[in-house]
Amino acid sequence: MPLFSRAVFLASALLVGSTAWADCECGYTVNGTLYTDLIESDFLHIKNINESGWIAQTYTSDPKMARGTFGKDANPKQIVMNPLKSRYDWAGGGIKGGDAGAQVIVKGGDPGKGGLIPMGEMNTNRTDMLYGSFRAGMKLTGTPGTCGAFFWYRNDTQEIDMEFLSQQFNMTAHPVNLVLQSQASVAAGYNADKTDAFQVHQLPFDPSGGFHEYRFDWFKDRVDFYADGVLLKTMTGMGVPSDPGHMALSQWSNGDPKWSAGPPAEDAIMTVNYVKGYFNSSETQRQNDWKHRCKDINAPKATCEVPEITEPPNNNASAKTFFFSQQHNMTVNQTIPSGNPNNAQSGAWSMRASMQGLSTSLFLFSLVLFVDWWS
Repeated sequence: MPLFSRAVFLASALLVGSTAWADCECGYTVNGTLYTDLIESDFLHIKNINESGWIAQTYTSDPKMARGTFGKDANPKQIVMNPLKSRYDWAGGGIKGGDAGAQVIVKGGDPGKGGLIPMGEMNTNRTDMLYGSFRAGMKLTGTPGTCGAFFWYRNDTQEIDMEFLSQQFNMTAHPVNLVLQSQASVAAGYNADKTDAFQVHQLPFDPSGGFHEYRFDWFKDRVDFYADGVLLKTMTGMGVPSDPGHMALSQWSNGDPKWSAGPPAEDAIMTVNYVKGYFNSSETQRQNDWKHRCKDINAPKATCEVPEITEPPNNNASAKTFFFSQQHNMTVNQTIPSGNPNNAQSGAWSMRASMQGLSTSLFLFSLVLFVDWWS
């Protein structure tokens, strides 16, 4: 009887140990690569940037620093949250009119000789992103004279850019500039097109005509660039970053005729309906958190595959893309901002996982008492 009892206990413990207490507790996979952390921003429903995990930037650059005819004036007024009217909607205009989402604005008009052009930039408050898959649903401006950008940034020598020059858009050309800013580009006068980490790629659609998903996957040895799930370009070499940084969105103008041109004649609006990042953290605490919550990486549902889009997120049914943070029990121990009303309550679901663990422990303890009594 004692031998049988111990066998029952051991079998029960192994059974419980092989089950994930929460979905995705070991992370999220993209094309077979596992990432431990996520950030998901559903700007179709976020009203306050301060509760979104993003920070509107404030700084000024004179013309010399901005390397243009004009300087830059980044200020929070040029970032406007314009969510849909209802949390249950996924299409339609924003509460302030126009396209719904986070609006990143360059103010139109001539600021005068040597003046500063008001612009918008927003960065994630997390700066520990070390390798990952990053994507944004965006609609670029059709107003000539700006540079719109979705990028990852560490410093001027470690930067991954997808940049759109609105002066380049016309009936036959719709380019995106794919860039790895590196020590080589800085040595070339901050001119990446003089390095091997720069390419102008023509898109099969007008970036200012609707929303599309732009994405880059960053590995130790390469960066893969995508548009609407289609691979555009793979870049390798010394320009691939190797240190942690943050995601950013910006739209600016400095009057440089060879790049942004401008300033725009009228306000130029770049609208973002979502940003998603699946990445590994460089912070020791987050790494320890992962080790604590990931009980068995091979357990069912311990890892979750990131769904790929099948059509552009262009203000219709396809705009309802998948968010792990809006599902129950899929973001335990993740840093989920409170600003999106559709987010599942991460704290509550973390508690649920803890209760599951407590229940399991109580079950095993009760089983031990029963076995001892029966023996």
